[in-house]
Amino acid sequence: MTSILTNTAAMAALQTLRSIDASMERTQQRVSSGYRVDTAADNAAYWSIATTMRSDNAALSTVQDALGLGAAKTDTAYTGLEAAVEVVTEIKAKLVAAREPGVDKSKINKELSELKNQLSSIAESASFSGENWLYNTSTAAPTTKEIVASFNRATDGSVSVTTLAFDTRDSVLVDTKNANNAVLNKGYAVTQPSGTTTTTASYFLINSSSTTAATGTEIKLTTSMSEDTLDGMISAIDLMLQQLTNSASTLGAITSRIRMQDEFVSTLMDVIDKGVGRLVDANMNEESTRLKALQTQQQLGIQALSIANTNAENILTLFK
Repeated sequence: MTSILTNTAAMAALQTLRSIDASMERTQQRVSSGYRVDTAADNAAYWSIATTMRSDNAALSTVQDALGLGAAKTDTAYTGLEAAVEVVTEIKAKLVAAREPGVDKSKINKELSELKNQLSSIAESASFSGENWLYNTSTAAPTTKEIVASFNRATDGSVSVTTLAFDTRDSVLVDTKNANNAVLNKGYAVTQPSGTTTTTASYFLINSSSTTAATGTEIKLTTSMSEDTLDGMISAIDLMLQQLTNSASTLGAITSRIRMQDEFVSTLMDVIDKGVGRLVDANMNEESTRLKALQTQQQLGIQALSIANTNAENILTLFK
């Protein structure tokens, strides 16, 4: 039946054209944005996962910045400790040289004084961003320093931050408030010869005029110094050198751990980006092919609608 009130063919063609236009709008949006899932309306589950992981990646980026700052601090402290080990080793060699009979101890002591000044300079200079792990001027004891190392999300959705810790009590070289807190200021108890027997004594290397002074005798040479006393000083310096070496080893291990963690976080961020991309990114090859097909369908739909409208106009010929 042909009706001038209801054009069934035109209605069908118009419905098809509307569907094609809607598909074209979605495809064009994917092509322009690059996303297959751009809003929660596209795919609520994938959009939620992608949004959460992007947020976590932003947190990891901050962790990477914190690791960079932590690496700078540990590198600075490690460089200072490494230099201090070399200087203390040199002091040990000077003391051994002073043990040689006939050596002018006063001249060697002048060298020791300069080496001590160098140690103080190293400790005071090893500062980064206002933090110095080798030189303490606070009345409070040296504390444990923490470096943000990672951002973690558990299977239940809870989040946490992991830190790397280093106890600066092991690395402080000079303390102007309490000499007992510093490697170079505190006294080292040793057993030294005393004639045919032995005795105990305590020696420290640098007198920084701390509020709480070190116990023992400062390591410095005099022309009248006995060989027994010199042996005790050499033993104290050796103990000091062992502690410096242990501190440098610990700090070096933390420095290596920071670098490894920095590389891991960088790789993890790339993997998360890749995983999010697989969920929400549009396949541009598929979308471009689909867009071309939809454009062809749109042209055919418009032509079909035009034919349907023309058929209705043909009714006028019946009334001529």
